[in-house]
Amino acid sequence: MYNLQNHNFHTQIVDLLQSARQQVLVVVNKTMVITYFEIGRMIVEEEQNGKERADYGKSLLKELSKILTLEFGKGFSVTNLQQRKKFYSIYQKQQTLSAKSNLPIGKQQTLTAEFELSWSHYLTLMRMDNENERKFYEIESVKNNWSVRELKRQYDTALFTRLALSRNKEKIKELSTKGQVLEKPKDAIKDPYILEFIGLPENTEYSESDLEQKIIDKLEHFLLELGTGFTFVARQKRISFDDKHFRIDLVFYNRILKSFVLIDLKIGELKHQDIGQMQMYVNYYDRKIRLKDENKTIGIVLCQNKSESVVEYTLPEDNEQIFASRYKTVLPSKKELKLLIEEKENQR
Repeated sequence: MYNLQNHNFHTQIVDLLQSARQQVLVVVNKTMVITYFEIGRMIVEEEQNGKERADYGKSLLKELSKILTLEFGKGFSVTNLQQRKKFYSIYQKQQTLSAKSNLPIGKQQTLTAEFELSWSHYLTLMRMDNENERKFYEIESVKNNWSVRELKRQYDTALFTRLALSRNKEKIKELSTKGQVLEKPKDAIKDPYILEFIGLPENTEYSESDLEQKIIDKLEHFLLELGTGFTFVARQKRISFDDKHFRIDLVFYNRILKSFVLIDLKIGELKHQDIGQMQMYVNYYDRKIRLKDENKTIGIVLCQNKSESVVEYTLPEDNEQIFASRYKTVLPSKKELKLLIEEKENQR
């Protein structure tokens, strides 16, 4: 019988597949960045054609966002389109013309092969106002194959400023690159921007541990079985701000309260950042999701550790007494939620 373990045949196949995945990732990233650059160009030129109307730019982006979202799904909000526009405005000067389109004679396409980083890299770079600093980090990211995480780490340590002020530039540069974190292709393909671009569904794996998954499973069924108006909306709902992504463990809508109810579970000690994060989620839903005739969003943060269970409610600031009374009778009590967490902990 043929034994693969006696040969390096299987290793060669593994290497081939890994190399192929890496190439696919590079192609997807490059195509996405070039496409967004071209979208930005088209938006800028269209706005310039309609410059006689002061409100033309805003109405253009809103209408374009509706059409693209209907056609392609996530990734085409007004904010995202503004990012494409800004991307083109920043990088048009340093890009060279590399291809001609099938447009009428005299018009050329601005698609270029010079973009070598991912869209997430460029979102980070675009937040740097100093052009020389931005170019420095872009060059270093390409030359050293920095992941987005590593780019942010280098920026947070003020590498550019320290190099500019230091006499011993090479030594500081050597020290600053220690502890570099490089992303694997299979990790990078999980980038929400790539998933949106190629139309793939997001990976629904979310739990930090088996315990967390079991508790969330239990919470979902518990609230739906209360019979007090809960309707399931989403699990691991992603919300994004620029290149930062957050996931809300559970999102419900309560028809009696006429309010969204957001639930987040933290394994370990409850920190003030957890409360602040939930407040951010609540603010986002109040400003972006809820309708005018709906009540403000309620956030519930659950915390589990070895010694105790903690439940914190984030309530609307201008809470009316009638709504408060309904809330007390419709939502599960803190005692019920604590028992639910402790029950799953005892089953470990």
